[in-house]
Amino acid sequence: MGSLFAELARQAPTNARREVETYTREIAEFGFLDKDPRARAQTLDQAVWLRHRTVELSPHNKELSDGDLEYIASMGELRAGAGMSLDARQQVLRVHTALMLREINEATEAQRGAGVDELMRMMTWFAPQGERGIGAYRQGFVRVLRRRMPYVEQIALLARSLLNGDPIAAELAEAVDLELPDRYAVTVFRLPDPPPVDRVLENEIETLVKSHRTPIVWGARGGDGSGELIALVPVNSGGARAENVPPHTVAAFLPELAPEHAADLVRDVAQALGRPCAVGTADAPLPELSDALDRARRISDTAPVRRASARLRPHTLADLFVELAVADVPFVDAWLRTLSDRLATGPDLLVTLDMYYRNDMNRGATATALNVHTRTLDYRLRRVRELTGMDPGSTRGVRALSAAVARRQSGAWR
Repeated sequence: MGSLFAELARQAPTNARREVETYTREIAEFGFLDKDPRARAQTLDQAVWLRHRTVELSPHNKELSDGDLEYIASMGELRAGAGMSLDARQQVLRVHTALMLREINEATEAQRGAGVDELMRMMTWFAPQGERGIGAYRQGFVRVLRRRMPYVEQIALLARSLLNGDPIAAELAEAVDLELPDRYAVTVFRLPDPPPVDRVLENEIETLVKSHRTPIVWGARGGDGSGELIALVPVNSGGARAENVPPHTVAAFLPELAPEHAADLVRDVAQALGRPCAVGTADAPLPELSDALDRARRISDTAPVRRASARLRPHTLADLFVELAVADVPFVDAWLRTLSDRLATGPDLLVTLDMYYRNDMNRGATATALNVHTRTLDYRLRRVRELTGMDPGSTRGVRALSAAVARRQSGAWR
């Protein structure tokens, strides 16, 4: 055995103790090791074993055996069984990897720069075998979750791990028999008045997850009493394109569009929630889902609150880019609010304008949707012109009045 490996073997017990102390100091969930000598001794034994196997295998670039990987998996099972969270698990892997690299560097310095060949052999072994070890640890962790955690909670854990970019998502997806696509449309249901999460609702959510093959999780909102549900809608190849996109369209200039099948999920989820909600969606590849969640939340904050119906659909950037921009410009938002307040004095003018724009300014379809005669609709549109000085069907009217209606219905001006 070369001098570098001999130094690592000599320092293994000391380095293992440092690792356990670091866990106790930096990871809150490991605080129990100070009060449980048996658990501390077991953790220390595992840390020593990992270092000894590293020194035994790396000089000859031998792989971790199946027995080694199963032992590492049992560590993951032990931690999951003790109730360790995914965040703490990720911290453990980060701390362990960082300390192992530090120990290799310290051992190299102790040899005064000698043993470069040994260092290269060590690093050649460390990367692939470290990845295999981490994978085994994750698998052991997931085994326990699969046995002990209800299906809906497993799905919620999968959704959170995807949004956080946690590599354990692959094992969680396999455990719940879901394939991971390259992209998801992160869809946020904002509920001004969230329902209580009871067993009946959990059963309905579980049914929706299985039928739509979509991870769903409850999210946290601010202190305004609202709530949210987050659904990760798989985006298949070309799935984020609408039916009527013109041919030869340059994709880089096409705004985000919701997958066609997202509308079915949105209607089903809204019906299960039994509450009016505002729905925003943004799609992204797997590594960028956290950013997509931020965009989807902003869109849902700006989207109008609607009741569950056959017409309910997710709003995208293309639907609300004006309102999103307006929300960040206080004096423009105040002007639109004044415009909206003026419309609120008329009989059903805000509702009429909302339906008028949702039906692409088609008078017949709008009148039918409102269950009024077209003459009644024309009277209301004239009344809008009288109150605002804008023709609802003009370019100026569409730009200002549609934004005012959307902002009003989003609940932004409560």
